[in-house]
Amino acid sequence: MSEIVGVFHVSLGVMVVLVLAVLLLFWYLRDVTQKRHTVLRNFPIVGHLRFFFESLGEYFRQYFFLGDREEMPFNRATRAWVYRLAKNEGGMIGFGSTYDINQSGALVFVNAAFPVLDSDHRPSPPVMIGEGWCDKPFAARSLINISGMSFGAISRPAVRALSQGAALAGCYMDTGEGGLSPYHLEGRCDVIFQIGTAKYGVRDEAGRLSDLRLRELAGHEHVRAFEIKLSQGAKPGKGGVLPAAKVTAEIAAIRGIPLGKDSLSPNRHPETGTMEELLDMVVHVREVTGKPVGIKTAIGGWQFMHELAEAVRRRGLWSAPDFLTIDGGEGGSGAAPQALADHMALSINEALPRVVDALIENGLRERIKVIASGKLLTPAKVAWALACGADLVNSARGYMFALGCIQALRCHQNTCPTGITTHNQKLQRGLVVEDKAERVAHYTRNMNQEVEMIAHACGVLHARELRREHVRIVQPNGQSQALNMLYPYPSPPAAD
Repeated sequence: MSEIVGVFHVSLGVMVVLVLAVLLLFWYLRDVTQKRHTVLRNFPIVGHLRFFFESLGEYFRQYFFLGDREEMPFNRATRAWVYRLAKNEGGMIGFGSTYDINQSGALVFVNAAFPVLDSDHRPSPPVMIGEGWCDKPFAARSLINISGMSFGAISRPAVRALSQGAALAGCYMDTGEGGLSPYHLEGRCDVIFQIGTAKYGVRDEAGRLSDLRLRELAGHEHVRAFEIKLSQGAKPGKGGVLPAAKVTAEIAAIRGIPLGKDSLSPNRHPETGTMEELLDMVVHVREVTGKPVGIKTAIGGWQFMHELAEAVRRRGLWSAPDFLTIDGGEGGSGAAPQALADHMALSINEALPRVVDALIENGLRERIKVIASGKLLTPAKVAWALACGADLVNSARGYMFALGCIQALRCHQNTCPTGITTHNQKLQRGLVVEDKAERVAHYTRNMNQEVEMIAHACGVLHARELRREHVRIVQPNGQSQALNMLYPYPSPPAAD
């Protein structure tokens, strides 16, 4: 009996070896005859190691080889800072900072000789948007808020966690251009509805803006304002892209698009080819909804602001948008062409102060509120934006980190390992809504507190009193220069 077993094992072993040999031969012949990859044609079988290590390279660099301050788009130190705030572990560090305050572009805040005592602190007042210009103005309470991330670009549990967390912390949530889902309303937080170029959620059967849908949306108590999206920093001049793999039946129904096909938005609103037509759209949406209406755009130069100011002066303040959301060229997206992501639009560092200056010069600063966006996910960057003149700050990727994002760079592939940007239910299972909602709330509250801490150290009662003279920017020669010297305050227009 033992001899039979032994023969069987030998025979089985021979068969396994033969099968492997046949597979290797097939693999070898396929590699040497294919015409697509030179490496595989010259080095069959072993050449696959090159592609294997290349695919793992970004992960090895992320975890083993790059320093805490080297990685892009967000380095390990920045991500760790956000994780600590989201886990309510505080922003404390020991021994010393790894932030190089001598590098060009470093932010240095001007500490006051006599900082504000804890007993004298004042909470930052809410920003009133649309007050005096629409039936239902909106009070934005938090300094930092959730930027536009569409249901589709992010998953159902991610939207639910953001909605619930925003309600707990008192910040608002922008829908992104994918329309309003039940999950945005689930937490009963303040919502800004974004009108993208494809009019998802507010389109009629022909794809045009529907007044009926606008009124229905305005009827939701928690939809506080509307935002007309012209462009975003990650891809100015290119409409939204949602790959077919992420267009589920539910998302297709909400957006009013075919199931299982790429969702491609036009690269601009077809009906707004001039500034006059854009302001007509702003006024129309505000009249139909009775709620504040703003514009989201990246900035590539000064023509947009000059044309906007000139048109508003000619038409009257009633025609102005109630807010401008300025997205920097470093902004993110679930999917964008690299040519645009790398090279299109100004950085928020340059765009924001220039936009604020243009509003001051034209007497529009009080009329139009400014929201800044573009890698502003740490307290220092938020404080900088407020000092530049922003009224509010939006962040998308900061809140993705709060949800547990590990920067796997797979947002466009529907394979996000943390369940945030995938519709694979097996991967979504890892995102526990109740836990992540708490983290979203912690991140918001701690960000507000640390921005206020910076303000008090600068000697002002609350963060909305921060000014350009409170910030210095390190120059290429290693010396710092005050922000109000780099961007002097312009003079308002002379009174008539």
